[in-house]
Amino acid sequence: MYTSVNSRSAATYQRVGLETSVDGASAHKLIDLLFDALLQAITQATSALAANDIARKGQQITKAVRILDEGLKPALNLEQGGDLARNLHDLYDFCVRRLTQANLHNDKVALDDVDRVIRPVATGWKEIAAKVPR
Repeated sequence: MYTSVNSRSAATYQRVGLETSVDGASAHKLIDLLFDALLQAITQATSALAANDIARKGQQITKAVRILDEGLKPALNLEQGGDLARNLHDLYDFCVRRLTQANLHNDKVALDDVDRVIRPVATGWKEIAAKVPR
């Protein structure tokens, strides 16, 4: 489903401002960290929108879009991952569209939609961590 995470994915992780070091992290852990950062960005964008802090909302939505477009989507292996990888790719595209909608129209429902569909994927990813060789 996911390709092994290369230096480009690690660089993306660092560019979006995550605080945890990626040196020596497994591919599984890097994806886990990207999901954590994505959910954090969505939560912060929602808080910023509620506080009418439009600049911070935009920054957090931009961060979320970059995590999806530059981290999670490129890590998918569409050839080996079959339908699951294609479905995740489509889900990530949906999320980018909804995040764009949220940013353009200060749409909390769109932010909630992204949180609602990404959170179970992130949770599932964490649950399989014990089964992944380190």
